[in-house]
Amino acid sequence: MDIFIQQIINGLVLGSVYALVALGYTMVYGIINLINFAHGEVLMVGALTSWTVVNAMAGLGLPGWLLLLISIIAAIIVCAALNFSIEKIAYRPLRNAPRLAPLITAMGMSLLLQTLAMIIWKPNVKPYPILLPSEPYEIGGAVINVTQILILITTAVTLAGLMYLVNKTKLGRAMRATAENPRVAGLMGVRPDMVISATFIIGAALAALAGVMYAANYGSVQHTMGFLPGLKAFTAAVFGGIGNLAGAMVGGVLLGLIEALGAGYIGILTGGVLGSNYSDIFAFIVLILVLTLRPRGLLGERVADRA
Repeated sequence: MDIFIQQIINGLVLGSVYALVALGYTMVYGIINLINFAHGEVLMVGALTSWTVVNAMAGLGLPGWLLLLISIIAAIIVCAALNFSIEKIAYRPLRNAPRLAPLITAMGMSLLLQTLAMIIWKPNVKPYPILLPSEPYEIGGAVINVTQILILITTAVTLAGLMYLVNKTKLGRAMRATAENPRVAGLMGVRPDMVISATFIIGAALAALAGVMYAANYGSVQHTMGFLPGLKAFTAAVFGGIGNLAGAMVGGVLLGLIEALGAGYIGILTGGVLGSNYSDIFAFIVLILVLTLRPRGLLGERVADRA
């Protein structure tokens, strides 16, 4: 039972990170029907930016929580500027092109960002400083630390804020209108280009936040760290119903739980043939099953209101 509770906690924390990234995927897809495969690399840039800021300010004697907050703000600013530029330079000229063109461009942008990050930050794995108290709290025989609690709270608050933004604000109404029909929205006074850019900026902020939380929880950063979380977050978005904000959240949390429980029990399930390092296979088994049995995802893609 202790192992089970611990894996549930680990799954909720991991799933929260997936959910933050999946929200960015699903927002962009909801507006312009594009899968931004460079989104995982935005997470990586956010984590590395945070690492740079933390190390640059380490000698100032600031408390750890303040260093973390400053590094998160810096990461969000850098990632927002990066994603805005990516949309303007790489995706906007291809908005009316066949769907394969922007998809290939997104893959190319992912590789480009990885390469640039390797040049700027070097390819070696870098330890991420411990900024928050590391003393664990015990829950039913399992343990959770301050960083993990912060990840859970941040994800819940972010989703609530995003739902309010989309459903209750002027920008949210513009997003829903653009998702429904960009041309008609333009005739009604909405500026689709502005809405799309805002969507990319919001998605980048979520990815940057996820990247910093991921680095703080796992204690290391490198130029390839965004690829696998990005791919799993895309799986989570499809799992929950891509284009659906609540679906992205549910898909991320469920995928994290499936992966964590799989890591804890894969040895038992396979008679010791596979170890916990094979836990990644569960994400892709889920993707295959969802695409085969329920292509619209658990909550279904929202067409008219998919922002």
